[in-house]
Amino acid sequence: MSKPIVTGIISFGMSGRIFHAPFLSTNKQFKLKAVVERNQKKMAAYYPDIVSYDSIDEMLVDPEIELIVVNTPNFTHFELSKQALLAGKHVLLEKPAAGNSAELKILFDTAKAADRKLTFYQNRRWDSDFMAVKEVIESGRLGHITEVHFRYDRYKPQLQAKPFKETKTPVNGLVYDLAPHIIDQALLLFGKPMSFDKTTFSQRENSIVVDYFNFRLSYGQFNVYLTSGLLIPEPIPAFVVHGTLGSFHKHRTDVQEAQLDAGMSPLDEAYGIEPVGSEGKLVTIGTDNNKTVEYITSQKGDYSNLFNALYHTIRQNALYPVTEEHVSWQMELLEA
Repeated sequence: MSKPIVTGIISFGMSGRIFHAPFLSTNKQFKLKAVVERNQKKMAAYYPDIVSYDSIDEMLVDPEIELIVVNTPNFTHFELSKQALLAGKHVLLEKPAAGNSAELKILFDTAKAADRKLTFYQNRRWDSDFMAVKEVIESGRLGHITEVHFRYDRYKPQLQAKPFKETKTPVNGLVYDLAPHIIDQALLLFGKPMSFDKTTFSQRENSIVVDYFNFRLSYGQFNVYLTSGLLIPEPIPAFVVHGTLGSFHKHRTDVQEAQLDAGMSPLDEAYGIEPVGSEGKLVTIGTDNNKTVEYITSQKGDYSNLFNALYHTIRQNALYPVTEEHVSWQMELLEA
C-alpha cells in the first residue's frame, strides 16, 4: 500500500466530529494530522495527537498535508476550496460545492491547473436505506419505472440558533442544505433529467430562508419528485418507487449519523446495520395479477466506501464516483 494521505480538516464542528474525523482516524490509508480551530480548541479531547492551527493559512503552508477537508459553512466553500487548491492541496468538499455554476467552473479549472484532485462529499450514496432502493431498482423487479419520490421530512419549526443559517444568502436554506443529498441520489440512479421544475417556500414563522422545496425531474416516461420541509410532523416513507411490476417503500432508516454522534467507531461490528423492523416493503404483481409482499433487509451502510474511493482517486488516479458531471447537473438544479 502507498503511504497514507496526510489530511487536515478545516473545522471540528458537527460535520468534522461525525462525518470526517472518525473515518480519517481509523482508515489506515489516511493520517489525520491537523485541524483549524480559531477559538476553542476542542478536537484534542477526542484526538490527543492532533495539531490545532489558528488559521487556514497556517494549515496550508504545512508541507506534509496533502488533503484538505472543506467542511465549513456554505458561504465559505468556494473561496476556501480555491485557496487550498492554489496551495497545492487536494480537496474534499462538502455540499454545496459552490454558490453557482460559474464558481463551480472556476474550481474545476483551478484544480486542473494545479494538477490536484477536487472531490465531493456525497456520503448519502452509502446510506443503507438508499442502497436498498438502488438494489431493488437495479434488480428489475419493479419493471419499468413509472414514478419516484425521495423525501427529507423534518419537524423543526423554530429558527436555528446560528444566525448565519437564517440569513438570506445565495447558499442558505433547505435547497442548499438537504437538496444536494437527494438530488445526487436521483442523478446517480437516473442521470440528467430531460427537464425539471422547482417550487420553494418559507413556511416557518418569521423565516426568510427557504425551508420547503419540491423538485420535479422529468425523464420522459416518468417523473422523480424530490421534497423536503421543516414543518412535517409525521414523516412518510422517504423512498417510494413505483414500476409496471411493483412498488417499493422505504423509510429513512440509516443509522450511521446517530451511531457516529454517539461515539461509535466505524470499525464496530454493529456500525451501519439497521435494526430489525427497518426493512423496506416490496410489493410485486405476478402474471396472475396477485400481489406478493416481501420485506427487504438493507445491506450495511458504510461511509468508509467514500474514503476508500477518495484514496484510490488521489493515489491511483481512479475515477471518483461523484463525477464533475454529477456535480454540475446538481448545481443546475440548485441555482435554478
